[in-house]
Amino acid sequence: MGGCGTARFQPLPLLALCAQLVLAGKMKIVEEPNVHGVNNPFLPQMNKLQPNMEPSPVSGPSHLTRLAGKCFSFVESSYKYEFCPFHNVTQHEQSFRWNAYSGILGIWQEWAIENNTFVGMWMREGDSCGNKNRQTKVVLVCGRSNKVAQVSEPSTCMYSMAFETPLVCHPHSLLVYPTLPESLQQKWDDVEQSFYDKLITEQGYEKLLKSLFEEAGYLKPSADKANEELNKSKVSKFSSLGKCQEEYEELSKDLKQLEALLTQHGISHERRAGV
Repeated sequence: MGGCGTARFQPLPLLALCAQLVLAGKMKIVEEPNVHGVNNPFLPQMNKLQPNMEPSPVSGPSHLTRLAGKCFSFVESSYKYEFCPFHNVTQHEQSFRWNAYSGILGIWQEWAIENNTFVGMWMREGDSCGNKNRQTKVVLVCGRSNKVAQVSEPSTCMYSMAFETPLVCHPHSLLVYPTLPESLQQKWDDVEQSFYDKLITEQGYEKLLKSLFEEAGYLKPSADKANEELNKSKVSKFSSLGKCQEEYEELSKDLKQLEALLTQHGISHERRAGV
């Protein structure tokens, strides 16, 4: 009674096991590579890639904005890379391993500008890598079609990607000046004139242009400048001493109401001295 031929005398679980053993000899079991990432709707949310931050707004040459919302894949060795312009760059290990690596190599942050020309896209703040975050510089090069042509890792967790597109083949397609609003073009003209008249140094010229690109949204402000703007926003401005007094009395009234609520519900609290 131990064989499958006598399965009618066996409990139901043993019948199922025998059926599987018979089918296994006739079926070829195929496992597909492990697929992770934000594009897989069948994965539990906890297993999907979780970005550290939102991407920056779409900016730059208007003819490149048509790439937004599209993604381009590139497979090299056992890794699949996916570049989504103005969004992010991801890497997926094509492996049967249960813990196949999948991660974000960078989130769209700002343009790489050299010689007053857009040369690439900086994808920063990717997944952590030791004491830093992964980042990728996507270089735009002329090509017959939109595709990722090459991926490399020049240094640990610092990636370089070449993206070919016919959208950058025109010699003027990546110039910064034509993309600016008229007001910023006028500022740029003034900077050029000041530099020509030797009223500013080359260092001052570069600094003013960088500030102009930040104002246009092509570059992210430096940490120092961002903190300076934040501190400015925290400083309350009053047109007069009387206005300041009115604001103080209003805040004091709100504070008393909050204290009354805490007391009403038996919640202990301390009031700061002088308040």
